[in-house]
Amino acid sequence: MKITIDRTACSGHARCAAVASELFRLDEDGYALPFDGETPEGLEEAAHEGERACPERAISVE
Repeated sequence: MKITIDRTACSGHARCAAVASELFRLDEDGYALPFDGETPEGLEEAAHEGERACPERAISVE
C-alpha cells in the first residue's frame, strides 16, 4: 500500500496523526509530512483510518 498526502490540501487539523500516529508525522505547524515508502505490514487499517479522518481528503491510500 502507498500513502499519498496532498500537502496543498492539508489544513493542519492533525486528525490523521491523532488516529494513526505510527504512520502520520506532522511538521512544526501541524501539517502532515509526506509519507515515504510502503505502508509497514500490519498497519494497513491504520492507514485507512488516517485517510478517513482527514476532513479535506488530502490523504489517499492505494
